[in-house]
Amino acid sequence: MNIPYLKFKIKKSTEEDIFSHLKKCKNDFNPALDSKVNIREYSIKLFDNAITFEAWIGNILIGLVAAYFNDMENLSGYITNVSLIKGYIGRGIASKLLSMCINYGKQHNFKKINLEVLKGNSKAILLYQRHGFIEFDEKDNFMLMKLELANY
Repeated sequence: MNIPYLKFKIKKSTEEDIFSHLKKCKNDFNPALDSKVNIREYSIKLFDNAITFEAWIGNILIGLVAAYFNDMENLSGYITNVSLIKGYIGRGIASKLLSMCINYGKQHNFKKINLEVLKGNSKAILLYQRHGFIEFDEKDNFMLMKLELANY
């Protein structure tokens, strides 16, 4: 991952940074992100409630993993977004961001992290499996995966 000027940060983006990033990536989701959510409202929700793990080149947010670490009763986190601007896919950035998210969960004594992924999204499933996530259930066209942090 030799990308000049690439910087990784945690929770430094503004709501506008998140909104701009998600608009650029919206058609890379299946189905398109704006067919499922209002991107402006989702950006506000992520900014207000999620921990964001970010990849930046200059002032451009090129990669984002957003996770909720607010289930203090079960000590369970939930990854709600993994996205990269097209030209940066396949260069190890999502893997680094995912590792940052997992390490955050461990450092804050969470027991597990859950996520949902479209069953046909084999690249994302492989990424999650490489980080130790396993399938534990299905819901409609989605695979539910979890990572037990004690095993990581």
